[in-house]
Amino acid sequence: MSRIGKQPITIPPKVKVEIKGQKVLVEGPKGKLDFELPQRTAAKVDGGSVLVSRAGDDSAAKALHGLSRALINNMVKGVSEGFVKKLEINGVGFKAAVTGKNVTLNLGYSHPIVYPIPDQIKVTVEENTKVTIEGPSKQVVGQVAAEIRSYYPPEPYKGKGVKYHDEQIVRKEGKTVQ
Repeated sequence: MSRIGKQPITIPPKVKVEIKGQKVLVEGPKGKLDFELPQRTAAKVDGGSVLVSRAGDDSAAKALHGLSRALINNMVKGVSEGFVKKLEINGVGFKAAVTGKNVTLNLGYSHPIVYPIPDQIKVTVEENTKVTIEGPSKQVVGQVAAEIRSYYPPEPYKGKGVKYHDEQIVRKEGKTVQ
């Protein structure tokens, strides 16, 4: 039995979980999410918790069992609490600003980079260099943060670029003149 898959998911108050066939719908104060369960897994709402089960004992079914439980747990946590990723921009003249449904990034290129913000995602900028990404879907929040970081990843010599808040940049020593 999958150690993760057999654990029940407790449903917090103000969160509604509905299962229609293979489709799981989760609704809460932060938004709505849905997920299509894989073929070999099933889920049911039992009182104040969700139980995920599987059909079959092959390794693929075991893996899908734990994966499905983890994804549903992330959905429940996302619509009740939400997920947050923080980015920091380092560099002279590097800055970010939110204008409507777009994030405008000035990262030392000849043109500003305009990144459209997906639905259900909230992006805020503090001090022009601290970007906070919030939303109910862990996957979408991580994807938005990774795409913004990919425009100018941190470089190892001066540390310029976009990095995660808790990321450590390994610095290299420059060339020395003899």
